[in-house]
Parts: sequence; structure tokens; C-alpha cells
Amino acid sequence: MITNTELEYKGDLYPTKIVAFEHEVDSVCFHTDNSVILKVTVLRDSLIRFRFTTKGYFSNDFSYAIDKSHSHGYNFLEVSEVEDYYQIKTSKVQCRIQKTDMRLSIFDLEDNLILEDELGFHWEESYEYGGNIVKMSKSSKDGECFYGLGDKATQLNLKGKRLENFATDQYAFQKDQEPLYKVVPFYIGLHNKKSYGIFFDNTFRTYFDFCHERRNVASYWAEGGEMNYYFIYGPQMQDVVTTFTDLTGKPELPPLWALGYHQCKWSYYPESNLKEVAAKFRELKIPCDALYLDIDYMEGFRCFTWNKEYFPDPKRMVAELAEDGFKTVVIIDPGIKIDKEYSIYKEALKNDYFCKRADGPYMKGKVWPGECNFPDYTNPAVREWWAGLFKELISEIGVKGVWNDMNEPAVMEVPNKTFPMDVRHDYDGNPCSHRKAHNIYGTQMARATYHGVKRFAYPKRPFVITRSAYAGAQRYTSSWTGDNVATWEHLWIANIQVQRMSISGMGFTGSDIGGFAEQPSGELYARWIQLGVFHPFCRTHSSGDHGDQEPWAFDEEVIDITRKFVSLRYQLLPYLYTMFWQYIEEGIPMLKPLVYYDQDDIQTHYRNDEFVFGNQILVCPILEPNSLGRRMYIPRGQWYNYWTNEEVKGGKEIWVDTKFDEIPLFVKAGAVIPKYPIQQYVGELEFDELTLDIYYKKGKEKSVVYEDAQDGYDYKKGRYSFLSFQTIGKEKELIIQLHKEGKYDTNYSKYKINLVGLPFKVKEIEIDNEKVLFDEKTFGNEGYLVVYKGFTELHIIG
Repeated sequence: MITNTELEYKGDLYPTKIVAFEHEVDSVCFHTDNSVILKVTVLRDSLIRFRFTTKGYFSNDFSYAIDKSHSHGYNFLEVSEVEDYYQIKTSKVQCRIQKTDMRLSIFDLEDNLILEDELGFHWEESYEYGGNIVKMSKSSKDGECFYGLGDKATQLNLKGKRLENFATDQYAFQKDQEPLYKVVPFYIGLHNKKSYGIFFDNTFRTYFDFCHERRNVASYWAEGGEMNYYFIYGPQMQDVVTTFTDLTGKPELPPLWALGYHQCKWSYYPESNLKEVAAKFRELKIPCDALYLDIDYMEGFRCFTWNKEYFPDPKRMVAELAEDGFKTVVIIDPGIKIDKEYSIYKEALKNDYFCKRADGPYMKGKVWPGECNFPDYTNPAVREWWAGLFKELISEIGVKGVWNDMNEPAVMEVPNKTFPMDVRHDYDGNPCSHRKAHNIYGTQMARATYHGVKRFAYPKRPFVITRSAYAGAQRYTSSWTGDNVATWEHLWIANIQVQRMSISGMGFTGSDIGGFAEQPSGELYARWIQLGVFHPFCRTHSSGDHGDQEPWAFDEEVIDITRKFVSLRYQLLPYLYTMFWQYIEEGIPMLKPLVYYDQDDIQTHYRNDEFVFGNQILVCPILEPNSLGRRMYIPRGQWYNYWTNEEVKGGKEIWVDTKFDEIPLFVKAGAVIPKYPIQQYVGELEFDELTLDIYYKKGKEKSVVYEDAQDGYDYKKGRYSFLSFQTIGKEKELIIQLHKEGKYDTNYSKYKINLVGLPFKVKEIEIDNEKVLFDEKTFGNEGYLVVYKGFTELHIIG
């Protein structure tokens, strides 16, 4: 007898009609007659989860991305049934699920359509691996724009793009190259002045198509796992980003020194070379807080070891650098050298901590040390072991931070640059292959590193940086954009990457200033420094293969520009620290693309270059050589040119003249900008006054300043200072109101107030209803006023 046993290729499959539903507390489950289940969970009035299964039951619900420490809650939930659809209504949105095919649509309360399925959920059986390739397609409205998706080397607006999420070691990547190091499957849609977000929480290789294949269709799909996504309603982009950041978690405050300037190279060795670099920074008076050691500090690239020829006494060296204000940060990679004499290897082997292939042998791959095995960081026991390995580095030697690299994971001399897909992982008790665990491997390494550094740095705060990350990694680590190139195009890319990371939940990010690969000209390095000091993470890093990249590797003019802009960053540290406080407290991104800042202004929808640093400083880098000016868009409102104090009305594109030692910087009218004196490192100086640059505005404007002890955890006990300034500008008067919260008392006793843009000559000053005498020679329109910090209301009268 001859039988045909060939598998039937079924193609795309779809849910059929809904035959039953049940509502339990915050969830509603819909069942179709072909065993599809849709579970809709209302987490908040504007945050709804959609989870599909095609097998009639759900697998264990587990996610590395979601911050489980946060509880959710809604104000209103109503489930109803009409002839053609079921409706789930909250106090913000209405979700309708069609009875015939389970397609859904979401409206606001005024019946304006926000998002609707095109084909909706569908799937294809994966005959090679089992399970499904899960797919979703949504209709896109005319004029709709798309943003987010984390680390992408392309235009800020993703309309017309197809993108791939698979953490990949992309040395010297190019514009529009896919995929890159990080995976953040979250995007923001904007149409008709309304924003929404989609977070597709699936760790398999995922793809997003924003009207690339079909003009009015946005789609996303994964090579395995569930169709599991979160819908977030704005209607402002600020609301979408804040909700997503809250969903996936926020970091704790870093130590203030981590927001200073950092210097790195592959590699600084021996010790004398590192000491020379440190001494040169202090000699040239270029502020710097951290120096990094790359893989050459290790003995044969073995993690947690020291090359005693290069660094004979690391504890002494680290202490001596610390005396001069430098914190030492060291690299740790995931590959553990296969060496029976190496204690870390022996310990992991004994405890069976390494990743295994499907048939049992340990996963083996070549990295810097040669052949290596790799810890399975998805195993809680392995993470606990890994955390304990940092004791000597942190608590005994005195290293202040750890840098995780090559953790995509990267493997050399193999076609796909990473683990074979059959490698097995524990996945916190949900065993799986590397297909599922690949995108979160780097995050789990950073997580284990964070817990180790935190444990042994206590009572100080930890500092960790990672190259690879999945959504939610910001709870544990900062990041950088990987192995970029010293080109003008990469300067453009870095500007967009860090903006995009900021609105994708991962705010503490920067690029390798000057480019990692190849060698920048002095002009390119200067322009990159001028941008990099306005990124939350600020570090020069280079491969060292193409020459030196310290500031003094260039001419005197570049040294002066570097000093000027790094010094400006150190002056702005209280402003930057306040940005970080608002990020961890409220989920507000530290960098704001113009479309985030004012989504109702259609002119912002395709802007790439300009961004708002914090809430009140507008930055526009110079991205082309030989430029002494550029055109840029000024968002709506009143702004002051930082260099000239000239007032500019926004809502238009203008030409801005610059010099080689300037970039276009503008300050929002009404802003109060706090400044510290220039320090060579955080904590170098004790000072008795905080400078406040106050920019006049007719009308009201609020500014805030957050300060604490700059390290440690007392801020969590209420020992912080949170100042709220309100400026009220009138035709002949400027009123400055101050309210303080928190139990921390700052070291300084007074404010030095610089007034910018006053439209009147000052005739009288009142502090808390008492007139103050002043000398017009020293206090005019461009003068300053010294006020003791306890005031509550200051009147400047013309």
C-alpha cells in the first residue's frame, strides 16, 4: 500500500467565529470554534493587554520585560455584547471584538478610531521548529507616523521602514543596517493628533513593517512564541512613553559621578599608560570622572582576573586613581575560557552552569580568550553565582563600575555570529531553546552583574553598562550604541539612536564619542563632543587600532572645545540629575525628540536633528563638516539663544549662525537653569552658592531642581531636596516663587541669580515682602543677584 505522508502546508490560519466568552475581574476571554483564545486584560484605563493562543490553552505566563514590582489598576471597566461585536470599555477607550473573526478595533470615548485590525491576528505553523509563526497586521491611517523601536540606525520617523529585532554584534554598522545590538519591540503610532503605543512582548526574532510592503498596513510578527502585545493609549506621546516606561520598569538613581565625563579605549595598559591618561586630564583641566579598562587588563582575557605584568597591584592603582577623583570601570564578557586551571571555569563546570546544546554537550564558541563556554544567565542559580563573583573586584579592589560587552551573545568565526539555535536555556523554569532566549541573554547577564555590583558597592549605588539589551533592561543597566564608526554619517546616526532609546524606555544611553572604529578628524571629534555632552551617558571610546582618541590627540583648538563643552556638562549636572530624577519617578524621557515635545505641530513629525535636553534646553548638533551655521526648527513658544541671549519666537525654521566652538543651543523662556561651578570631578569642590540662570517670560513657567547626597540610598528615606520654581513675568515685574520639599539640606547657602531677557530696567527688589537695597553698577539687566536659599518669593520690579 502506498500512503502519502507529506505534511499538509496550511499557510496562514485565522481565528473563526467567537462561540463563547467569560469575564473575570480585569480579564475577558474569547473562544473561537477553531480553538483560538483571546485574553484581554485591562491593566489600566489606557493600558490593555492582548494575548492569543491557538491551541485551546495558554502556556505559563512569564516575561523578563515587565516590571512585576508595580501594581496596576483601572477606574472603570464595562463589558457588553451587541449584535456584531463585544465591547470592553474603560474610562479612556473602547475596544470592540468582532464576533465573526475576532478582529478588533479601539476607539476613544468620542468614537474616534485609534487603531484597528487589518487582517488582525493570524499564524502559520512552524514545521521546522514546532509552534507557530505569529503575525499581526493593523490598518494604518493616512498621514500616520511611527516612532520608537529602540536602537535603530535610521530616520526617527519609521514610516515606510521594515525592521528586524535580533540582538546582533554589528561591528562598524551602517545607516539603515538591520539588526543591531538591542531589542525593544515597542513603537508609537501618531495620527490625527492622537498617539498610541504597541509593545509586542515576544523574545523570539521579531519583525516590524510600517507601511513598507503595503501602503496602509503596519504589521509585526515573530518566529515563535505567542502573539502577546500591550496597547497603550495617550492621546499625548508623553502619556504613551511614560506608561511604557512604567510597565517595563525604571532604574534607581545612578551615582552623580556616572553622569560625568568618561574616557575609554581598547585598551589602556599597562598601569603607567592609564596613569598618564589620568594625569593629562588633570593637567589640561578637562573634567573627567571615570576611566575604563578593556579586555587587556585580564590574564589571557579570563574574566575576573588581572594581568599582573600590566597591573601588578590593582588595589593600589585603583585607590591612587580614586585619590585624584577617577573611578575605575572594568569590562566583563560572558565567555568563560575553557581552562581546567581557571577557578571560575572549574566552579561553573562543577555546578553545571554553562549553556548546553540540545543533545547534551556544553555550548562551545570562540571569543577573545579562545574557546569558551557560556553561563546560562536565564538560570536564577547562575545569576546568583555570577553576582557573587564581583566581590573581589568591587569590595576588595575598589572598582566602581562594570561594563558588559559581547553579550548579544557574540561568537566569533561562525556564520550567524552567535549561539546555535538549539542551545538550551532554563529561562527561569520555562525551558526553551536559544531561539527564544537569544534576545534576552544580554539583559540577564546585565541583571546578574547589577545585583553583584549593587551587593558589594553598598552603601554606594551601582553602575553597570551593557551593549545588548531587551525591553526592561533599564531596570539594571545603562547602555551605549555599540561599535560605531568615525564618520559624519555616524554622528547623525548617534543623535537619532539616543533620542529613540530615550522614548523607548532606555534613557541612560550614549554613543562612543568620536566613533569606535577608524579615526575621526579633529573637527568631527569636536562636533561629536558637542553632541555627546547632551547625552545621558557621556563617554569617548575607540578601538585604539586607528590611533589615539583622547582630547589631546587633536590640536589646541579641539582641546579647548572639549574643555569648554565638558565643563558645560559639569555646570549642568544639577539640571541633568533633575532630568534623571524625573525619569525614575515619572518615566519622563531625558531626551525629547521634537515630535514628543509638540506632537500637534506637524512640522515636528519628520525632524531628526533637534531635541529637547530635559524640559527646557533645545539642542541641535552640527552634523556636517565646514559648517558655521545651519537651518533648524525652533518648536513653538519663546526661546533664548544660549550664546547670545537673543530671544527667538518658535514654530518656524530659522538659520542659526555658529562658530566652531559652539552648536545651536536655546533655552525656553521662563526657565530656571541650575548650575554648579566647574569641577574636575564630582565632589571635588565645596561651594556655597548655586547659580540660577533665569530667562524672562511674559506669563508663567515652572522649573524644578532635584539634589541629594549624590550617592547612597538616603534619598529613598526622604533625604533629598526638590525645589519647585515658578516664574511669573509681567510687563514691569518678574516674580520668582520657590517651594522646597524633602529633608536634605544642601551644602550651599545662597543662590546666584543671573537674569536674562528682562524687558525693563530694575528699580526695586523685594524678597519675601521686604525691599532690598542694591547697587545698579553691579546689578543691571545683565547683572546678578545673590539671595539666601531660604526665600519663598522674589519680586524684581521695573
